[in-house]
Amino acid sequence: MGTPLGDFIRAKRDTTQPDSLGLPGRSRRRSPGLRRSDLATRAGISVEYLTRIEQGRDRNPSPAVIKAFADALDLDAAERGHLRYLAKITAGGCPGRAQPVPPSRHVRPAVVEILRLLEPGVAFVTNRLGDVLAHTSEFELLMRDTGLIEGPTPNLTRYVFTDPRARMIFPDWDQVADERVFELWLGPSAETSEWFRAELAPVAGVEFTRRLNRHLPPPLVPLRLHHPVWNELRWHREKLELPSTDAQELVVLLPADDATARCMERLRRQSDRVLRAVG
Repeated sequence: MGTPLGDFIRAKRDTTQPDSLGLPGRSRRRSPGLRRSDLATRAGISVEYLTRIEQGRDRNPSPAVIKAFADALDLDAAERGHLRYLAKITAGGCPGRAQPVPPSRHVRPAVVEILRLLEPGVAFVTNRLGDVLAHTSEFELLMRDTGLIEGPTPNLTRYVFTDPRARMIFPDWDQVADERVFELWLGPSAETSEWFRAELAPVAGVEFTRRLNRHLPPPLVPLRLHHPVWNELRWHREKLELPSTDAQELVVLLPADDATARCMERLRRQSDRVLRAVG
């Protein structure tokens, strides 16, 4: 039976091309990416030991071995942090198995004030589970007709996997789905994420469950959103971690092109005219 650490190393090995690490390419390979022998040599360990780690038969490699893997695979800073986290949970180093409870949906008044100061920007507060906890009026304007913020407890992850509208709203649905599942590995806690995965899996189906053992961070790309009125909009996303006691983050969406900025300005003016007519 595999482990999060072993799954990550195997997945990263399979998706790393030898020439990207300065290794000669080989013809007639049975599988893409690096061979175990390639990675073992670069990490300074035996093929047998690497096999045990990938297959989950060794769950507690030393910090030196973890660093050797990070160097051998040429991981970036985010991937190195994720590798250390997976090593920790594989070794059982995360907090105990207390009965998990949903994270608090409370947003501190200071964070609500930050959202107010960001108006008329597009911003929201969320956690790794995808709960939409607070947002600017511009975010509501953008997402009003998508179905995401309907109901008292909107959740982006649940929306992506259970609402048919999500596939139309997000043209790059597979990318967004990969991002949402990857975020679950990062918190708010191992227990809470496990509880959420177990709750969502029966209703989300195979598109969710087949992603659960993927531990490679998705690429950072602009978010494409197919707006019901203004067609395709493109956004850069800036994420600001709030204090760890909050287990929340502030996400700001910035127009990735002039067309998106102009569409949002027209949407804002249209909304203002409707509000004045109602008033």
